[in-house]
Amino acid sequence: MLIGYMRVSKVDGSQSTDLQKDALLSAGVDPSQLYEDKASGKREDRPGLAACLKALREGDTLLVWKLDRLGRNLRHLINTVHDLTSKGVGLKVLTGHGAAIDTTRAAGKLVFGIFAALAEFERELISERTIAGLDSARARGRKGGRPFKMTTPKLRWAMAAMGQPETKVSDLCQELGITRQTLYRHLSPKGELRPDGKKLLTGQ
Repeated sequence: MLIGYMRVSKVDGSQSTDLQKDALLSAGVDPSQLYEDKASGKREDRPGLAACLKALREGDTLLVWKLDRLGRNLRHLINTVHDLTSKGVGLKVLTGHGAAIDTTRAAGKLVFGIFAALAEFERELISERTIAGLDSARARGRKGGRPFKMTTPKLRWAMAAMGQPETKVSDLCQELGITRQTLYRHLSPKGELRPDGKKLLTGQ
């Protein structure tokens, strides 16, 4: 089943979902399977999106007009797509910069993998700046906390990679910038979550 999601930022009526609706209907979405929000993409409490995600079932495909209609930021998008994929749900973007994304097809999965790599690169840059800032602070007599080596994006990446028979653990650890000990503290050799991994994903 095809399910469509639409969003506009303003609730005062100055923006309309008509363009998005027409595109989604033309792509084959049934009018009864359209969900919408009138809220900023930065808001977490979007009832339309929550209802849309709840309605999706294995084998369904979520369609959005543009990628920015769905997510608050790149990490939020990647986490959302990971959750959809784990449920057996595809994502297809109709237009804009993310128009090549169709996770029901191999090429679309590759494109989203590039997005994931960019998000990880962004995270690493932030981490490097944080470490540089801490080093600078220590040089001035101030102390800071030690950054965690394993992060949620790295853990999700490792989970997917560990499930592939061709994955070499040493190469994976080098790619993620973590030690083998850190990897196995969070995941089993088969990619199953261990207690530390569950804590990282749930935030508990």
